[in-house]
Amino acid sequence: MSVPTVAERPVSEFGEVRLPMPPQEGFTADDLDRIPDLPPHTELIDGSLVLVSPQRLFHMLFLELLGDELKAHAPSGLRLGREFSVKLAERQRPEPDLMLVKRDAFKKLGQTWFPPDAVELAVEVVSPESEIRDRERKPELYARAGVPFFWRVEQDGDDAVVFEYEKDPASPSGDYGRPTVHRGILKTSAPVKLEFDLTDILQR
Repeated sequence: MSVPTVAERPVSEFGEVRLPMPPQEGFTADDLDRIPDLPPHTELIDGSLVLVSPQRLFHMLFLELLGDELKAHAPSGLRLGREFSVKLAERQRPEPDLMLVKRDAFKKLGQTWFPPDAVELAVEVVSPESEIRDRERKPELYARAGVPFFWRVEQDGDDAVVFEYEKDPASPSGDYGRPTVHRGILKTSAPVKLEFDLTDILQR
């Protein structure tokens, strides 16, 4: 497939903005590697490009803290991944904030995505502009692609709240079951044994 055409749209506040024109059926996961000059961390959800807004300090600090813990406690067969895309389906290529990924999926330095069967855990930190995607659409996509565990992280004042989802083998649609909600302390045993303080994120 050829690179999608680009439309020029003048925007007075920001100058000229160059946007890719989507094909009628939407973009595919492979198009993300072919479209020139996309902003960093652009995702593909339901065939549409999703541009990432500037991160809040909570987002950055929490990812740093939790990423260090996941890296230190991950089982020997898993490695930490951060802000790297997963090709869930032809028109679905999100980029989880954090992941635990099977070691053998790290194949070459030039790769740009992981397959869903390599991902054991996907973590998304919710931002105001991503609430619907992170609370509703992404859990559906991860679950139906076979990702066993999904954590959704929300800010609550100076603290974090983690909603821990796990694949429900009894679900006819393949969705996750009801989440376990962690406040104060995240204590879990799968896919990683972890006890993590969720309080006072700014001062740690």
